[in-house]
Order: sequence, then C-alpha cells, then structure tokens
Amino acid sequence: MKNIFIINGHQKYPFSEGKLNASLTEKAESYFKSNGYIIKKTSMEDNYDVNEEIEKFKWADVVFFQTPLNWMGVSWSFKKYIDEVFSMGMMGEMSDGDGRSKEAPKKNYGLGGKLSGKYMMSVTANAPKEAFNNPEETFFNGISEDELLKPMHLNFKWFGFEPLPTFMAYDVMKNPEIENDFNRFENHLKANF
Repeated sequence: MKNIFIINGHQKYPFSEGKLNASLTEKAESYFKSNGYIIKKTSMEDNYDVNEEIEKFKWADVVFFQTPLNWMGVSWSFKKYIDEVFSMGMMGEMSDGDGRSKEAPKKNYGLGGKLSGKYMMSVTANAPKEAFNNPEETFFNGISEDELLKPMHLNFKWFGFEPLPTFMAYDVMKNPEIENDFNRFENHLKANF
C-alpha cells in the first residue's frame, strides 16, 4: 500500500477563491482513497507545524500537490511553506545539507536527498495550452509547462523525489473547460497510479 501526501497550494484572493484547485484536490483524494491509498493532507489555508510537515514528506511514497500558476510559480503562501519546511528539512531530516562534502566541496550540489519516492504536480493556469511549446508565442518563447515549473522540479529532486507526469488545466479564468479538465485529470491519475 502506498502513502500519499496531498498538498493544496492555493492562496485565496477575492477574484480567485480556489474552487477549481479544491475540486481537483478532492478528486485526487477520492481517487486515492477508492484505490486503497493511505492519505495525509495539508492546505495552505491550514495552520501547520514545520516538524509535522517534515514527517509527512518522510512518510510519503508519493507527494501530490495541487497549485495555481501564480506569476510563473506557486502562490506566496505555498512558497512560504516550502521555504519553512524545506529549509528545516535540509538540516538532516530530508537531506544532508546541500549534498557537498568537505572532500569534494565543488561537486554534488543538490544531491544530498535522503528521501525516495515520487511527486506529481497538478497545476491550474490562466495561460492557454497554445502558449506553451510554441516558439511563435513569444512570451514563453517555446518552453514547455515543465520547463516553466523547473524550480519546483528541482525542489523535489533536492530531497530525492522523482517526477510523475505533470497535469495542467489551461485557460481556467478566460476560457475554462472544467468538465473536460476533470475528465483529463481522472485519466491522468489512472495512467500514473
């Protein structure tokens, strides 16, 4: 049986209450429960204890996190969570510092992770799908969704986690296709778990 740690990284704003992120988080939880997974959860709306959060990461076989794309990254509350939990975790619980040694101080930066397991990002974005992987769309200049999210991938790699394919719901504010997103999301989970 696998242990799944689910994080809802949404930050509430007057123009964005987080209903879609909450719905995707609930759908993930329902899917995992119906398939016999053990679940622990955290939401950016919760008060949390840093040491308890570190224990959740150590316990998890899979970390699933749901987040909006906010200014090309995660919400400030999720970034604060990462700064607090990951910074304490790198003090020996989740990684041995930054992975370098006194014998080789210029090698193995970022490779001190002590955890194993996988992670999956599920992202809601106002950007349309066509904005990615297309050099003619000059804002992203042809980069992919995962290239944009590279800092989050590196954060998890730091601790030894390996990626599962990323899910993205596109154009969620101007041209939402919520039912289609829910169907794609369910198929995405089935394909990877």
